[in-house]
Amino acid sequence: MTINEAKEALDKVIKKARVHLYKPIQIAEILHEERINGSIDLLDLETYRTKSRKWRDIVCINFLGRTSTSSARYQDDIFNDNAVPPNAINALGEVNKATGGCVEKYIYDKFAERYSQMSTALSYCRDNNKDSFQLDKFLNLFWDEPGLRRSIDKIYEIIVFALFSTLVEKLEVTITVSYNEENVELLKEFEDFSNKVICINSEVSEFSSLAKINRVGVTNAADRGLDMWANFGTAIQIKHLSLNESLAEEIVSSVSSDRIVIVCKNSEEKTIVSLLNQIGWKSKIQSIVTETELIDWYERGLRGKYSDVIGDDLLKVLADEIVNEFPTSDNTEFLDFYKKRNYPDIEEFKVND
Repeated sequence: MTINEAKEALDKVIKKARVHLYKPIQIAEILHEERINGSIDLLDLETYRTKSRKWRDIVCINFLGRTSTSSARYQDDIFNDNAVPPNAINALGEVNKATGGCVEKYIYDKFAERYSQMSTALSYCRDNNKDSFQLDKFLNLFWDEPGLRRSIDKIYEIIVFALFSTLVEKLEVTITVSYNEENVELLKEFEDFSNKVICINSEVSEFSSLAKINRVGVTNAADRGLDMWANFGTAIQIKHLSLNESLAEEIVSSVSSDRIVIVCKNSEEKTIVSLLNQIGWKSKIQSIVTETELIDWYERGLRGKYSDVIGDDLLKVLADEIVNEFPTSDNTEFLDFYKKRNYPDIEEFKVND
């Protein structure tokens, strides 16, 4: 494979990657290992297929604070013929070694560029207050930037979480757990269980706690199902892209709750309802929330009657969750790593047209 073809393959993977760029970083670390230690044969995939995940994870933990949670099979897709196969990696490796790491630098420059765009979104949250923040403008930062569009699902999730969790907290919602006192003898038989698991016993017949909404956490590109769950029984699925019958069934069947809230774009609502009816899952859906409703609720939260109670906390949760999801948008670990590798002194990766 020519170096031009290899670079095209690499650029294709970078373009398709989400903000974290796990797969391109894996390629960078394979090239780094071969250049520094010479312990692998770039044409022999088995010398680095598994090891390279660990090399990538060591780097990602340093400045992302997390690693890929994708299946091994999904991670290995990077080596497929339609991604960056060994012959492409070998071609990249020759140039990388000859230049002291220009391909590694190129990949990490793309990573920095992507996170610089994410920092712009974070700055929008922090530079605006409850009087000036506009949710539609915030969303457009992602729709208008090709490098961020692949992560729009996570941004929707953060937007929904910030609003829902803030409202539940400010409403001081509580949930109460109790049991049918006709079953007191059964309770006594399993009182050690009820004390540890349900927090009730034969002397204390009910237990109350504050309601809370939680994010499931960072997931991989192939994950479906639950995005958020509430300790009062509701499961929340965020869907911003086209939904077909197969995916609709996969989403609903992968969540055991019978009180699912789906958040989607306005244009998808009728399609989702129709599909759920077709596959017989409509009864499991508690409600569907549209993007228009989210924008309206944000408007009320930031500039409505109770904005002084909700507004500042809403924006704080929004900004905090962006940092939590995309740590490099707000820290210096990546810059330290970049300098330690001497990438600023390495020439740019260029190929002949």
